[in-house]
Amino acid sequence: MDTDEALLKQASIKTQDSTLVATFDIDGTIPGSGAYVVGLMGAAPDYSSQRRLCIEFMNGKAIACYSFNRDQGIEEDYDLSGVTHSGSTITGSFPRSALNGLGKGHVLSAFSEADGREFQHGVPVEEAL
Repeated sequence: MDTDEALLKQASIKTQDSTLVATFDIDGTIPGSGAYVVGLMGAAPDYSSQRRLCIEFMNGKAIACYSFNRDQGIEEDYDLSGVTHSGSTITGSFPRSALNGLGKGHVLSAFSEADGREFQHGVPVEEAL
C-alpha cells in the first residue's frame, strides 16, 4: 500500500443529536489495497482513561466502525451504515457514550494506521462537543 497518498490532513468531531460525527480529511484517496484505519484517540487529562474511535478499510472498502475503551478492554462494533467516504473525506457516526468518562480538559487527537502499523498520530482535532 502506498500511504504517501493517504496522509491525514485534519479531523473534526461534533455532536449531532445523540451521535458523535467524526470527519477525517486525507491528502489523496483511501488506499485501494491493504488495511487502512483512521481514528480519534481521546484521553482524560492524566491519560488514566483512554478511548479510540476507529474506521477501518480493507482494499479501499469500509469493513469496520468501532470504539475501544482501553481501561476496560472493551471493543464495541457499530453499524457500517454510519460510515461514508468519497474522494478524500471519511465520515463516521458513533454513539455519544463512546467518549463517556473523559471529562473536561480531555485530550483528543487523530491518528491513522496502515497495514497494522502506526502511520500518523497526534493530528489536531477540531471539536464542537
